[in-house]
Amino acid sequence: MDYRIVADSSCDLNDELRSRLDIGLVPLNIEADGRTFRDDDSLDVPELIRAMKRSVNPIRTSSPSPGDFLDEYDKADNIFVVTLSSALSSTYNNAILAKNMALEKKDKFIHVFDSLSASIGETLISIKIHDLIQQKLTRDEVVVRTEKYIEEMKTFFILESLDNLMKAGRIGKIAGHIATALSIKPIMGEDGKGNIKLVEKVRGSKKAFRRLAGIIGEQGEKMEQKILGIAHCNALDKAEYLKKEIEKMYRFKEIIVVETTGLSTAYADDGGVILAF
Repeated sequence: MDYRIVADSSCDLNDELRSRLDIGLVPLNIEADGRTFRDDDSLDVPELIRAMKRSVNPIRTSSPSPGDFLDEYDKADNIFVVTLSSALSSTYNNAILAKNMALEKKDKFIHVFDSLSASIGETLISIKIHDLIQQKLTRDEVVVRTEKYIEEMKTFFILESLDNLMKAGRIGKIAGHIATALSIKPIMGEDGKGNIKLVEKVRGSKKAFRRLAGIIGEQGEKMEQKILGIAHCNALDKAEYLKKEIEKMYRFKEIIVVETTGLSTAYADDGGVILAF
């Protein structure tokens, strides 16, 4: 059958994954320092980071329109879609609107998955869909197994900078500056419904990464059957350090490392690291 995986641009990929999965990416837009950045292949991520640092205002993002999704839906008769958590963005709703519009024009299969995650979480879900398709499962079987995968998946991230959270008013400026001065690194995660929550606060980057490696063991199981993904924003050294710490403790089926593109960069900020498994 003619299958295609579609995702929004929060789905972070490396060159090998781009080639293997052939995902149709639908770009979001990011506003920083009075400029609008389109999160596509033309995006200059280092310039986006510089603009975020210069901006005194909150970083804003805007979802793809239904029309942006329709362009990708037209490319195959069987479409699996992966979007940002519906608790964080209207992207999921716009993908559903586009599905309804597409089905009015033509009888085809489209299923939209709410990732309940972002960044590398979307990447892992896309890999799962691809692998299930390669096993020649029916469309319904792919949906059921992928939804179960999403339900069981864990996502965590560590922020190097609290600037964007302070600008957005999600953390007080005084508390943010004190945390920065004390080198407090919040370990963040999702609450199972796609919302962001604080997991722990740890002093110092290396301690935070070691603690995150420990949390994996506390919350995960059957590691040898799972892929773990790490996405980093201009922080390859931290991602590799975290990977080594995890490899010392667990035997994951595979650990992949990717660099964030625009939307994930806006969330994680310079130096941020996102992990999912």
